[in-house]
Amino acid sequence: MIELRTPAEIEAMRPAGRFVAETLAAMRDETKVGTNLLAIDRRVHELIRRAGAQSCYIDYHPSFGASPFGKVICTSINDAVLHGLPHDYAIRDGDLVSLDLAVSIDGWVADSAVSFVVGTPRDEDLAIIDTTERALAAAIAAATVGNRIGDISAAIAAIAHADGYSINTDFGGHGVGHIMHGDPHVANDGRAGRGYALREGLVVALEPWFLQTTDELVTDPDGWTLRSADGSRGAHSEHTIAVTADGPIVLTDRSFLGVD
Repeated sequence: MIELRTPAEIEAMRPAGRFVAETLAAMRDETKVGTNLLAIDRRVHELIRRAGAQSCYIDYHPSFGASPFGKVICTSINDAVLHGLPHDYAIRDGDLVSLDLAVSIDGWVADSAVSFVVGTPRDEDLAIIDTTERALAAAIAAATVGNRIGDISAAIAAIAHADGYSINTDFGGHGVGHIMHGDPHVANDGRAGRGYALREGLVVALEPWFLQTTDELVTDPDGWTLRSADGSRGAHSEHTIAVTADGPIVLTDRSFLGVD
């Protein structure tokens, strides 16, 4: 069921959005060559406790997960692009890192993701990160009253296809509110003018993610981490946004921190 939020409820979602934005910005800054993925998880867990927030991941056990996630942040490296389960791995020079975080504060959820390269970058990694970020910006711009879900999906796809990437539609954007994953589903490809008509008060997480040379995924033995089927790298960008009469509000905006 698609739920619409009042202006007061959208305001109540801002603390969660700000916390997620600040935490992702901090972890991007703190993640260096040699940083262990388990250390990232411990650090985020500490920040969650300090803020009095609740992790949306630690007990998360959807049908596609082998067991409860058990950690508080997704850490996907190189050819892993989604649901990366933190494990004993020290980040190496040139690794492409995607961090995805969702928390609840006072009963309201915010969800966001960022990709970046640690150390010496490859041009192709910077290119795919840039594509996901521009696709996210296009998706946000399309999230206006009177447009449809298909307009958001088509905006994402136009950027990806123009840059030569194919698109997997198994995982995409979703409604956000008291739970992390709700209706509507927002695919990263679709037809403009189709689907649910966007209304004031709709809150969704929009999340373009692409792989360099495939659109097929495989699941790690951990039952969670999703990797490209051909070993090519991927990137993931996500924001939680609210549709309002005055245009979209990015609840997880990091620009006020002086970062993208």
